[in-house]
Amino acid sequence: MLFLPGFPALPSHMSLFTRLDENERVSGRIALGLEYRGTAYQGWQRLNHGPSLQASLEAALSRIAQSPIEVMCSGRTDSGVHATRQIVHFDTTSARTLKAWVMGTNVNLPRDMSVRWARLMPHDFHARFSSLARRYRYVILNQPVPPALDAEHMTWHRTPLDETRMHEAAQTLVGEHDFSGYRAAGCQSSTPWRHVHFVEVTRVGPLVIIDIQANAFLHHMVRNIAGVLLTVGDGRREVSRTRDILESRDRTLSEATAPAQGLHFVDVYYDPRFELPAEPLGPAELYFSGEWTGQRTLPASNYQRPVYRGEPAEHL
Repeated sequence: MLFLPGFPALPSHMSLFTRLDENERVSGRIALGLEYRGTAYQGWQRLNHGPSLQASLEAALSRIAQSPIEVMCSGRTDSGVHATRQIVHFDTTSARTLKAWVMGTNVNLPRDMSVRWARLMPHDFHARFSSLARRYRYVILNQPVPPALDAEHMTWHRTPLDETRMHEAAQTLVGEHDFSGYRAAGCQSSTPWRHVHFVEVTRVGPLVIIDIQANAFLHHMVRNIAGVLLTVGDGRREVSRTRDILESRDRTLSEATAPAQGLHFVDVYYDPRFELPAEPLGPAELYFSGEWTGQRTLPASNYQRPVYRGEPAEHL
């Protein structure tokens, strides 16, 4: 196997070519790793009035199981948002091989969705309630002319951006804070408090990447942060703008929400005992960085994560 200089060798447990079991049939609680392009969908959640990612996945799984399947996801993404590591789980009495849950499901999915792996999980695993952290990357194409390729996977910004100023401004957001100034008006979370583990703003050629991880996010929180950082980067606002909005706790003082197409859901953290597969950290344009999912150490915190609606007592 050939490795590029300066990039870590691929550990065996991170192999992309681990053989899928095609002999043992399994049933019970199954977890899947999913990637998708969110452009054609009105978000993750199943809807009556438009296409959703959840409905497409459930229809494909139900054909393999030959019975109705309902899935739970690690985090619901909005209309137009993409994912390279969405984790879902479902319960089934239909015994199928892991290969069937992956390959069979993919045959029945639209081309903008793909199951990457499947695992039989213990019954105390829950894709949403067991998660310890989530990570997003917001990708900005910073050049004078609009792109002809990949326009649906990144946000175009025509004026020069100073990524150093953006990174400096973002550090105000690290830690445990009330993020009311960065939540959507219709956010249904019971608390605006979140713990942001890190925010990094870097540049690779014309690409400016906002990389952010937290225990959880409010509705539109990442896109609202990106919207503020864009105004800092192009000089419309001062570096102190992020702090001013955070301390005000007033969404009406914030900037415009950044477009959805630049946002990618790239990682979810769980207790290592669940032994979920590691994958290259997306999106694909950033695979060259050599980072894999789950490599960052979670910070120590006394923060009590939000209790989700319908969460059973054993997860509290």
